[in-house]
Amino acid sequence: MRLTRAWALCLCAFLAVSARDDPEEEDELVPDLNREDGTQPETGTGPAAEFLRCNKAAWRIPGQYLVMLHRGSHESHVHRTIRRLTAKAARRGYLLEVLQTYSGALHGFLVKMSSDVLHLAVKLPHVHYIEEDSSIFAQSAPWNLQRLLQPHGGSSENGTYRPPNDGGMAEVYLMDGSVQSSHREVEGRVLITDFNSVPEEDGVRVHRQASQCDSHGTHMAGVVSGSDSGVAPGAGVNLVRVLNCQGKGTVSGALAGLEYIRATLSSRPTDAVVILLPFIGGFSRSLNAACRDMVANGVTVIAAAGNYRDDACLYSPASEPEVITVGAVNLSDQLMSQGAGGTNFGRCVDLFAPGDDIVSASSDCITCFTSRSGTSQAAAHAAGVAAVILSANQKATPLQVLHALLRHSISNTINLLPLPETQRLTTANLVAAMPLDNFTGGELLCRSVWSERSGVAKTDTAVSRCRQQEEMMGCSGYAPVGVGEGETITVSGGQMECVAHNGPGLQGVYAVARCCVMGGLQCQVRPGSPQGRDAGCENVQQHVSACLSRPGGRKPHSGPRPAEGNRCEAKGRVTTQVVCCHGPSLECKVLDSESAERNTVEVSCETGWTLTSCRAVAGGYSKSFAEENACRVVGGVGDDRVAAAAVCCRVSPAKPAQ
Repeated sequence: MRLTRAWALCLCAFLAVSARDDPEEEDELVPDLNREDGTQPETGTGPAAEFLRCNKAAWRIPGQYLVMLHRGSHESHVHRTIRRLTAKAARRGYLLEVLQTYSGALHGFLVKMSSDVLHLAVKLPHVHYIEEDSSIFAQSAPWNLQRLLQPHGGSSENGTYRPPNDGGMAEVYLMDGSVQSSHREVEGRVLITDFNSVPEEDGVRVHRQASQCDSHGTHMAGVVSGSDSGVAPGAGVNLVRVLNCQGKGTVSGALAGLEYIRATLSSRPTDAVVILLPFIGGFSRSLNAACRDMVANGVTVIAAAGNYRDDACLYSPASEPEVITVGAVNLSDQLMSQGAGGTNFGRCVDLFAPGDDIVSASSDCITCFTSRSGTSQAAAHAAGVAAVILSANQKATPLQVLHALLRHSISNTINLLPLPETQRLTTANLVAAMPLDNFTGGELLCRSVWSERSGVAKTDTAVSRCRQQEEMMGCSGYAPVGVGEGETITVSGGQMECVAHNGPGLQGVYAVARCCVMGGLQCQVRPGSPQGRDAGCENVQQHVSACLSRPGGRKPHSGPRPAEGNRCEAKGRVTTQVVCCHGPSLECKVLDSESAERNTVEVSCETGWTLTSCRAVAGGYSKSFAEENACRVVGGVGDDRVAAAAVCCRVSPAKPAQ
């Protein structure tokens, strides 16, 4: 298959154009929608619709637009808006063609029309924003090596791949190109659905041999459920075709595909479902929202991080926090490299998986194999592992699947030094591995969620949030240069937010939330105590999982120390907050370490315990950060000693029956 390579960054510019609610008023000419300096044109007094456009011209689809309505709109509003736009355009001599309507996660429609009609569309009632359609791309590139790699996972003594189960209780919806369903690797396990939304191929020399059109999808299906090369050889694969023979699709086609899956699952409810998105496009609010809706409805969504050696947060669907985003590593667990490109990275990547020189089914013949590389292959590995997890526990939520993937991953094997300095700390150093036994849940599982870097003004803040079903057991701030002004937890809309505060002369800070899941876990933050006084939990059944502080003066300060008795010991003029958590059989303990000789100290939670908080508790210039299940504190200039305090929690093991 001839693959389209577009290594340049594609960002979406959000340009506001004014809109009036009254559709009968005379239409005014809209100011230039595409100012070169990226600023917004002046708007009128009415509410403004937004126009979203991909800055990378090669990825745009001119004349094709997604018209999205406000949240709370109904299908009747969609059809009413179509009628109004059609009538307004016709009165001015323009024809338009509605190609697709959306009434699932989003309400709106895809329309082919002249850009001259945009000034009419943005003035219609109920229109929230208009997004120019753009391309998405399969994330694979063929390699010449033809050696067989053992699929990632457990193996028996003779080297035969044997996962805890074959994933046979799970269904994987593969949104890709065609699949050669008669291939011996996947025969009988691939369903070719009747959905097909792909653009025409580019150029006049496109050959549509079956082997070309099927190559990417067949390889993906083989990695997920191939009898010899598959991670979950019993999982069913349902193909939803959104990529053409060149591995190219559209955001609008992907939205329609997700809506098709949503409708299918509504009519035929299934517990253990994974959606695999082995493609990437520029940042798209619409595509991210549709993926977020699928997760909210209980579906595990896994996406490729992208092959552009770039920040995954700049692409969709990889940037959506509710999606499990997967980067690629090679046989040595190092970042996959492809010429000038390579795996994407950054805080939006949840974990990495094998994606380099992966052998799987080839569409050249029904018994052929080939080797391919890319984050598509990595995402397929993670989808296979997710199918195994869901087959063991069909009621597992997407959040539980994510935490199970993270819990069983191999940590700290990737060399992240080649990454830009700002990305090294925020990129997860985790490589997916098959669980050693069937996952049933029941343990405390936590992950670190990094925010974007704050601005450099002394009052700027960074904010990190957990997913809806996670509890925030810890919150910390990290300043790459210097030491920030502490951290606080606020509550917005019933959800905790970890807020890190920048300070004078700093170059920005990160907020790092420690987000956890456990059956029956409930956490709350106690309001800050007066400066210099301890803070504690009111309920004796609660446990301190973290202590937070903000300084009361400009001098360097040491943070509050978690202490026995469900309290945080404050030192100096600091305002202290405490996170108090309760759950069935939850127990927590404090581990600490101190040194006057070394510049770095580290405290690690024991096997079976999970780190919820990491703090520097001596030396006002020390900085702390968590590395998986370990707390590391690095002293600064002027510190005479370095001390770390970590809180480790777990679900108490059941006592043996007497």
